[in-house]
Amino acid sequence: MDSGSVPHQALRKAHATNILAMSQPVFDEVFDVLHRPRLARFVDATLRAELLDQLVSGTHWFETPVTVTDCRDPADNKYLELALAAQASTIVSSDRDLLVLHPWRGILIVPPAKYLAREELPEP
Repeated sequence: MDSGSVPHQALRKAHATNILAMSQPVFDEVFDVLHRPRLARFVDATLRAELLDQLVSGTHWFETPVTVTDCRDPADNKYLELALAAQASTIVSSDRDLLVLHPWRGILIVPPAKYLAREELPEP
């Protein structure tokens, strides 16, 4: 991911216009993914550090007391749990296992390009 990529643009837009939510399990997964050797060639070390810093300091952190088992990929349930804890209106993700749930419990689940393309997302 570079600073001009759609996901990075979506993150910048979200920081500017929304409140971002984070939990320790979600942060741990993002950290691990960004440090995978096969992805290192796509994500500059400076950009990686910048992204992680934004996720640490530019988000509201939540405990996730409710366990969710609705996603066909059990590893992705942590994102749904965070959305519930944060009372989120939208999850922005490229993950197909999450996108097929749209809308989920009244929460929109949209890919970054759709998030960027719309000024206001419709209610689910």
